[in-house]
Amino acid sequence: MDLLSQRALVGGSTQGIGHAVAQELAQRGAAVTLIARNETALREVAAALPTPAGQTHDYIVADFCQPDQVAENVHAYLTQHPKGFDILVNNTGGPAGGPILDAPVDAFRAAFEQHLVCNHLLAQALVPAMRQRGRGRIINVISTSVKQPLPGLGVSNTIRAAVGNWAKTLATELGPDGITVNNVLPGATVTQRHTSLIEKKVEQTGQTTAQIEAAMLQQIPARRFGHAAEVAAAVGFLASDAAAYITGINIPVDGGRTSNL
Repeated sequence: MDLLSQRALVGGSTQGIGHAVAQELAQRGAAVTLIARNETALREVAAALPTPAGQTHDYIVADFCQPDQVAENVHAYLTQHPKGFDILVNNTGGPAGGPILDAPVDAFRAAFEQHLVCNHLLAQALVPAMRQRGRGRIINVISTSVKQPLPGLGVSNTIRAAVGNWAKTLATELGPDGITVNNVLPGATVTQRHTSLIEKKVEQTGQTTAQIEAAMLQQIPARRFGHAAEVAAAVGFLASDAAAYITGINIPVDGGRTSNL
C-alpha cells in the first residue's frame, strides 16, 4: 500500500483534512505538490512534510475562488513538469452554512465554481498523463451530505451532490483507462470548519458549545468526533494499488452517523 514513485496533487492542503492528506501520502512515499492560496503557509507545510523515501515536495499557489487562476497556474506547472501526477485529491473549504431558502443565488454560483468547476479543470489537466501511464487516482473529499443532506447546510448539500454525480460519471468514463475516481465523505471532523459551524450554532441558539457538541455526539454511534488523519487514511488507501478495483463509490468516514448504506 505504499506510494513510492507516485506524484500527488493535493488541494486545500495547508490546513485541516487537506493538510492531513498531504502528510499521509508523503508518509507513504509519494512526492506531494500542495495547492492553495496562501504561499507562506504552502512553503511551511511543504518543508515540514515527511520524506521517508527521500522524495521532494513543492507547491502551486492558486485560489479556488478563481477557477481561471487555478487552471492557468496548474498548466504552467505542468509545462515545467510534463510527467504530471498519478494522484489528484480534490479538496477545498466548504460553503458557509445556513438555510437553503436564505442563500443568495451568488452563493450557489460561487460554490459551484469553487468545487465542481475547479475539480473539473484539475481533472482535465491531469488525466492525459494518467491515461498515458494506464493508471491514475482521483479522490474527491466531499461530505456525507452526498448521501444524506445535513440540516443548516443548504448550499453545501446542493453543491456536494453535484460533485458526487460528476465523480460517478467520470469514474465510468475513465475506468477503461485504469483510472479510478472515488469520493471520501467526512462526517463531523475536528477542523476549523467544524469549529466555525459549532460557533454559528451557539450564536443562533444561545446554547453553550458543550450543549451543541453533546447533541451532535448523540447522532454519532461512535460517540466522538473524527480526526483529519482518519479521513486521510481512507484517501491513502484509495490512492494505493490495493484499491485498484474500487471506483465510483462514496466512502463515509463519519463514525456511523449516516443513517443509510
